[in-house]
Amino acid sequence: MSDSTAQLSYDPTTSYLEPSGLVCEDERTSVTPETLKRAYEAHLYYTQGKTSAIATLRDHYMALAYMVRDRLLQRWLASLSTYQQQHVKVVCYLSAEFLMGRHLENCLINLHLHDRVQQVLEEVGLDFEQLLEKEEEPGLGNGGLGRLAACFLDSMATLDIPAVGYGIRYEFGIFHQELHNGWQMEIPDNWLRFGNPWELERREQAVEIKLGGHTEAYHDARGRYCVSWIPDRVIRAIPYDTPVPGYDTNNVSMLRLWKAEGTTELNLEAFNSGNYDDAVADKMSSETISKVLYPNDNTPQGRELRLEQQYFFVSASLQDIIRRHLINHGHLERLHEAIAVQLNDTHPSVAVPELMRLLIDEHHLTWDSAWTITQRTFAYTNHTLLPEALERWPVGMFQRTLPRLMEIIYEINWRFLANVRAWYPGDETRARRLSLIEEGPEPQVRMAHLACVGSHAINGVAALHTQLLKQETLRDFYELWPEKFFNMTNGVTPRRWLLQSNPRLANLISERIGHDWIHDLSQLRRLEESVGDRDFLQRWAEVKHQNKVDLSRYIYQQTRIEVDPSSLFDVQVKRIHEYKRQLLAVMHIVTLYNWLKHNPQLNLLPRTFIFAGKAAPGYYRAKQIIKLINAVGSIINHDPDIQGRIKVVFLPNFNVSLGQRIYPAADLSEQISTAGKEASGTGNMKFTMNGALTIGTYDGANIEIREEVGPENFFLFGLRAEEIARRQSRGYRPVEFWSSNAELRAVLERFSSGHFTPDQPNLFQDLVSDLLQRDEYMLMADYQSYIDCQREAAAAYRDPDRWWQMSVLNTARSGKFSSDRTIADYSEQIWGVKPVPVSLSNGF
Repeated sequence: MSDSTAQLSYDPTTSYLEPSGLVCEDERTSVTPETLKRAYEAHLYYTQGKTSAIATLRDHYMALAYMVRDRLLQRWLASLSTYQQQHVKVVCYLSAEFLMGRHLENCLINLHLHDRVQQVLEEVGLDFEQLLEKEEEPGLGNGGLGRLAACFLDSMATLDIPAVGYGIRYEFGIFHQELHNGWQMEIPDNWLRFGNPWELERREQAVEIKLGGHTEAYHDARGRYCVSWIPDRVIRAIPYDTPVPGYDTNNVSMLRLWKAEGTTELNLEAFNSGNYDDAVADKMSSETISKVLYPNDNTPQGRELRLEQQYFFVSASLQDIIRRHLINHGHLERLHEAIAVQLNDTHPSVAVPELMRLLIDEHHLTWDSAWTITQRTFAYTNHTLLPEALERWPVGMFQRTLPRLMEIIYEINWRFLANVRAWYPGDETRARRLSLIEEGPEPQVRMAHLACVGSHAINGVAALHTQLLKQETLRDFYELWPEKFFNMTNGVTPRRWLLQSNPRLANLISERIGHDWIHDLSQLRRLEESVGDRDFLQRWAEVKHQNKVDLSRYIYQQTRIEVDPSSLFDVQVKRIHEYKRQLLAVMHIVTLYNWLKHNPQLNLLPRTFIFAGKAAPGYYRAKQIIKLINAVGSIINHDPDIQGRIKVVFLPNFNVSLGQRIYPAADLSEQISTAGKEASGTGNMKFTMNGALTIGTYDGANIEIREEVGPENFFLFGLRAEEIARRQSRGYRPVEFWSSNAELRAVLERFSSGHFTPDQPNLFQDLVSDLLQRDEYMLMADYQSYIDCQREAAAAYRDPDRWWQMSVLNTARSGKFSSDRTIADYSEQIWGVKPVPVSLSNGF
C-alpha cells in the first residue's frame, strides 16, 4: 500500500467500471476490489488523517470500518425510503440491552464482502484477523436478554421485516471483568474511548425527558380536563443510529440508542463566580443516566437511577415513534396499525403509562381512545420466572420520580379492577392478586402486571416457560385473557453463531448441502444423510479438534494454563447465578478429583472444564462461586496425582467475541439450571448448532432441544419442575442427601475444610452451610443424578463413532432454534407485519 498522498489512487470525481464493463454506482457503493482498495485508502487519508507510513493498526481498522459503513448507508437509506413511501407497519423493539458484538466481520459477511475485503487487505500487506481484533466490543448488555435482541435485529433485517431497535447508549456499558486472586473485579468498560465508526449522531432529533416535580390540573379552552407535568429536571436524549444489515438482502434495520445530556451545558454565572462544580452540575447529573448498564441497585440511589434509565429510553423512544408516525400519517388514531412495539422483558413496562401520557396530555386524545391504541400497540415478552426479576418499584419512589405516570397508573388500575370485580363479583382476593399495586408496609408498583394489562399479547420464550407463566407466575392474567398468551421459543442467528464464529464447520456443511442453510436453517436436516459416512464424520471430528486447538492457544495466552485439545471440553459459559448452578458443576469436578486422589491409577476420561461469565457487582454469592471455581482450579491444575487429566479454566470477561471462540470448540454443553427456573436459554442453542452435546435438566429450551435432536442424543438428568414443587411442598431437607451419600459428603468437606483455600480455611463454610440447610436451587437433590449422567457422557465420548454421529445430529436438527423462525412467528402471530423487499433504487 502506498505511503504518500501522491500515490493514493482515490479520486471521488471519477467513475469506474465493474468487471462486466458496466459503470459502478459510485466510489462509496461499488464493491469491486479496485474500488474497495481506493475507498479504504481514502478513508485512511481523509477520515483518519494518516498515511500508511504513520497509521496505527487502529487507524487501518477505522478506515476499513468507514469504508464498509459507506456501503451500508446506501442500503439503509433505501430501506428507510421504502418504508416511508409504502406506509408499512414497523416493529419497534424496546430493550434495556442490545449485546451486538463486533460489527465489522458481521457486516462483511451479511454484505457478501468478507473474502473480497480480506483479499484486498492482504494485497496491501495488512493482517485481516488483526484488524478485526482492533474493534472495541460494545458492552451494551449483560447476557442472553441483550444478545437475543441483537439476534432479532439481524433476523428482522434478513427477513425484510421493517424494524427499529431502541435502547440506551451506555457510555461504559457492562463492566470489564478481571480476576484478582480468583475474585471478580469490575473495571469500567470504556468501549467508546476510540470512537465508534458504526454510529451516526442525530442531534437534530433530540427529545426532552421530564423527571420529578409535580402535576397541575386545569381545564382547556374547550372545557376539557387536562393535566400539566411541571418537572424538577429536564434531560435531553440524543439519538445515535447504527445500521444492522440483513444477510443476502438490501434490507437494513436500525438500532437507535439514546445518550443523556443536560439541557444546560454550562451555568456561566456560577462559573464566573468561581463555583466551577455548580457550573457543570446539571450536565454531570443528567449524563449519569446513560453512564453505566445496570447500576448497582443495593442502594435507594441505585434503584432510583435504574428507574430513571428505564423511563429515559422508553419516553425518548415513544416520542420518536410518535414523531415519525405523524410525519407519515398526520394523526395518531391508528398508530397501532402502523407500529408494533415489543417490550423485551419487564424493564420497558413503563412504556404503558408513558404512551398514555403522551397521547392524552401532549396530543389530547380521550382516555378511551388512548387506551385502545396503547393496548393494541404493545406486546410483552416475559423472560423470567424469578420473582426478583419481575420488577416492583416502591410507590413513593415512583411518585417522586414520575409523578404524572403514577397518576396514570392509579387510573389504569382503578378502571381495570372495576372490570375484575364485575367479572368476579365478591372475589376481593383475586382483585388484590391482579392489582397493579401490591399493598403492604411499602406499596409497590408491579411492572409485570402493568405490562400484562397494557398489552394485547403476552409471550413466554420456551414451551415450559410459557406453561409455567400460565399455571403459576401469571396465572390470574391467563385465566382472565387466555387469548393473549403465546409461546415464542427463542432462537439465535446462524450468521453470527455458525457462519461467522465457526467458518471451518460452516464450509464443511456448505460443501455437503449447499449454502441455503444460512437463511433457512431447516436445511441442516439434510446432514442426517451423512451420519453413516465415515469420511464425513472424520472431517467433522477434525474441524472440532482444530477449533479446540485454537481455543487451547487462546486459553494459554489469557491464563497460562495448558490444556489438552484431545480431552473432552466440558463448557459452562453464561451469567453467574445460583439458579444456573455453576456450583453443581464444581461439585462434579471435585468428585472426579476425589476419585483420582483415592486411586491415581484410575482410568478417568481426561476433561477440560471451561467456565466464563460475569456476576452482578452486588451479588456476593455469585462472586464467591467465581472464587471457588478459580480456587479449585489452582489446586487441581497443579496436583501431581491428577497428571493433567482434569484442568479447570475460568476465562475472564465473557462477551460475544469470547463466545464466538468457545462455542465452536465445546464438546459438552452444561445447561444444568434448576428445573423451572430458566425461561429459555440461548447459549444451549449456540452449542447445539455447533455440534456440542448437551448435558442438562428438563428446563427452558433444553426440553425442545431434546425433542428435536432426539433423547438418545441428549444427556438428561435431575428432577423436573413438578417434582421439585412436590418436594418443596412436603418440606425439603437437603441434609438428608448429605447424610446418605458419602461422595457428596467428601465434596462438601473439601469446600468447608479450606482444602482449596488454605490461606482462608473458612472462606466457603457459609456456602456449605447454605447447601445443607436451605439449598434453594436443589443441588443436593440433583447431585447423584448429575454424577451418573456425567458417567454416561464420558462413556459416549470414549466411543468416537457414536459421539460424532450424535454431534452431527445435534447440528442437523438445530434448525428450529434459528432466530429467523422466531421472528417469522412473532411477525405472523403477534405483530401482523409482512416482509418488505428493498430496492437500491429507492431514495436516490
